[in-house]
Amino acid sequence: MRRISIFGATGSVGANGVDLIRRAGGPDAYHTVALTGGRNIGRLAQMARDLRAEIAVTAHPELLDDLRAALAGSGVEAAAGPQALVEAASRPADWVLSSIVGAAGLMPGLTALAQGGILALANKESLVCAGPLLRHAATTSGSRILPVDSEHSAIFQALGSEKLESVKDVTITASGGAFRDWPLERLAAATVAEASTHPNWAMGQRITIDSASMFNKAMEVIEAKEFFGLRSDQIKVLVHPESIIHAMVSHVDGGSIAHLGAPDMRHAIGYALHWPDRAPLPVAPLDLAALGSLTFRAPDEVRWPALRLAREVMAAGGMAGAVFNAAKEQALDDFIAGRIGFTQMAPRVEMTLQALSARDGFGHDPADLETVLHWDREARKEAAA
Repeated sequence: MRRISIFGATGSVGANGVDLIRRAGGPDAYHTVALTGGRNIGRLAQMARDLRAEIAVTAHPELLDDLRAALAGSGVEAAAGPQALVEAASRPADWVLSSIVGAAGLMPGLTALAQGGILALANKESLVCAGPLLRHAATTSGSRILPVDSEHSAIFQALGSEKLESVKDVTITASGGAFRDWPLERLAAATVAEASTHPNWAMGQRITIDSASMFNKAMEVIEAKEFFGLRSDQIKVLVHPESIIHAMVSHVDGGSIAHLGAPDMRHAIGYALHWPDRAPLPVAPLDLAALGSLTFRAPDEVRWPALRLAREVMAAGGMAGAVFNAAKEQALDDFIAGRIGFTQMAPRVEMTLQALSARDGFGHDPADLETVLHWDREARKEAAA
């Protein structure tokens, strides 16, 4: 029986992963090692009971008693806090879904890689902050990293067995988020509630706001460079409001291969779960006749300056990715808390990158995880409102 763990099980990606495991037979088909979550203790406990997990972990130590009470009589072990997350990740598993949002997912992901199984990576921050560390960990242990972001899964599938040398460029698509059609002069007054509504995808608040600001797509551009070994000039972004084409690979002979599908995260998760095979998934089939047409437009970097910053981060290399992510997370925190406006996030990130770029070591790849965490802390302090 295949052993699986899901980190970030109560978030949108993790919950879809749990849904697929349940549909595929649940505890009769998979041995669930660990499930982790945040503050939604009731949901985490119910998932752990349903899948008969060995251990359930909340990231918040003050909620341990609540988790224990919710799991009473189930036989599922309860634990809490960052060290408990790492301990859960160190338990051998054949397949681990890493869907913790933010830099908090980096340490559990690295720990899981050391076990030698498959890391299904939805935590884009890991590759953005510490791509060389993850690649080294996978090589050392013989692990395999599979992409779970819909765009990177699409690239992975469209590439197939093609040689990287045959690739001219790749295009990842963006819905444009909540504000794609707003007049530019309205953006400064955009509220948190308005930024938290996505036209196509059902996602958590933070990633939905990141979609509206295009910081999510900027992260995916950097992730594509790290994951596939592409040059920054080979990665293009196209605004595609329907979210049907997720990515396209164009080759040197002029041909292009695109991946199409309904905007449903269960496709990318299910593909990674069953890889190298394919299995039936509860995803709506594509009906192009019903869609009628697909539309595209070039992204406006005045509206979405995060895309320009992503190119600057890739050009800088070294610790720029870790600084970019931390500053972005801090700016997002401040926007949600009402301390800064929507259009102030990108300038805050840019100022943080400029301020820290002069420090020793900024241009060097991380030697270890502590180096990444050091730059993460420094960037958050610099970016704080």
